[in-house]
Amino acid sequence: MSPGAARRNLLPRCALVLAALLLPLAAHARKSDRDQPMDIDAGHQEGSLDERAPTVLSQGVVITQGTLHIQSDRAEIHLRDGEIRRAVLTGRPVQLRQEMDDGQPMHARARTVDYDLVTDIVTLTGDAYIEQPRGTMAGQRIVYNMATGHIESGGQNAGRVQMRINPRNRQGGD
Repeated sequence: MSPGAARRNLLPRCALVLAALLLPLAAHARKSDRDQPMDIDAGHQEGSLDERAPTVLSQGVVITQGTLHIQSDRAEIHLRDGEIRRAVLTGRPVQLRQEMDDGQPMHARARTVDYDLVTDIVTLTGDAYIEQPRGTMAGQRIVYNMATGHIESGGQNAGRVQMRINPRNRQGGD
């Protein structure tokens, strides 16, 4: 086999290995959390509890629902048809932690977290960082589809992405 042909055959194999390594970073959020009551604690609330205007929570917002725990400076909650449809959280930074369906912990932080509950897409912007036992991801913008596990980050205006993928036999640490 020529060196060029060997390189062409190696490229698809390398792509498969990389995809297999990244798969653990795309663990799914615990689905049963959505069936749990949502508890919200904040220093101040303003707005209505209907669809006329978003409800704005501020002064140390803490939201828990099942294994999901969120801390932010401010939360803007949008309702439609009596259901929460979107939550926009801001902070210095917003802190999230949740247990994934596989039982592994996930920690994330960003200056803004925009969670669309209809599409199950979470967009983290501003010094975004996600940490799981299998690795970390950091960038200025990370879009995470909680239903499919698909992650997109970086891009033309979102800066570069930094990732660390730990070997299977060594979860966490340096």
